[in-house]
Amino acid sequence: MADDPEIAGLIREIRDQQREALALQREHLVMYQRQLDRVERINDRAEAIQARASRAVRLILMVALPLVFVLLGLMFLPYVLRLS
Repeated sequence: MADDPEIAGLIREIRDQQREALALQREHLVMYQRQLDRVERINDRAEAIQARASRAVRLILMVALPLVFVLLGLMFLPYVLRLS
């Protein structure tokens, strides 16, 4: 019977440590959720930037490629005229 107060004390200590561990787990879960929200915002922003870049590249190619072909044609024009 002398062990009963000691056992009860140990059980209370275990209970208190479990409560602390649960509180710490909740805190970590909140931190994880905040980080996850931040990552999602960053990914959304990156996707928007990529979409804008894709549209810009498409526009540049629509303008640049015809100009390149025109310049190539003008460069070869003297040679074509000389062959005629």
